[in-house]
Amino acid sequence: MVGPRRPQFVLFGSSIVQMSYNIGGWGAILADLYARKADVVLRGYSGWNTRMALGILDEVFPKDEPIQPSLVILYFGGNDSTGPHPSGLGCHVPLPEFVENMKRMMLHIQSLSDKTRIICLTSPPVNEERIREIFGGAFDDQSRSNEGCRIYSEALVELCKEMDVEAINLYTAIQKRDDWANTCFIDGIHLSAEGSKVVVKEILKVLKRVDWEPNLYWLEMAAEYPKDSPYYVVAPDYKTTFNVSSHICAWQKEWLNI
Repeated sequence: MVGPRRPQFVLFGSSIVQMSYNIGGWGAILADLYARKADVVLRGYSGWNTRMALGILDEVFPKDEPIQPSLVILYFGGNDSTGPHPSGLGCHVPLPEFVENMKRMMLHIQSLSDKTRIICLTSPPVNEERIREIFGGAFDDQSRSNEGCRIYSEALVELCKEMDVEAINLYTAIQKRDDWANTCFIDGIHLSAEGSKVVVKEILKVLKRVDWEPNLYWLEMAAEYPKDSPYYVVAPDYKTTFNVSSHICAWQKEWLNI
């Protein structure tokens, strides 16, 4: 364990999470915005569905840890929503079981502490034409379709309403962007830098809106070691220094007005 202890944000999910630290990825953007404020921890597993996630839930989120996450951003559903393979193998999880699996995960995470918050991300849409261009007919017998993403997304949003958990419907949020099918994905499935910006914007909107204590919105959290120091860069008056502990970099300014 490295000190000082900071609030911990855990990103738990499948490839949309694992790949979120790519260049311009939404996990990387969050880690940058929360520098000196929170540790953004990645637990992403490409190809996984909710059955697999349940199998390691106690390892990722042990209940006996003295320090529990402040925020868990939970994403599963894209793989679950694929069509069933005739062999019986594959990622597909029937909708009722998917909903039950997500419920079990959320209940477990809620039990970690009174201060552990959850944001669920639904499946984004997909560019079916682009998937076929890149992968050919490899997925024809276990198709990943926009209709499947829509159905599983709507079911998850409804579950979150029942459980009083914040949900971000990426299926609808991404489609609000012009030319989303060509700009928001690298391969028709996984998010590009532009697609990741949609995710970050929606997460920040939730964190700014909710009435959580403590406040987890990046602009409201104190930076670590905020005190002035004579060792910072000297100001033009030759008497003071520039305290950069809460400095907002040029590339972060697009996230100021959410």
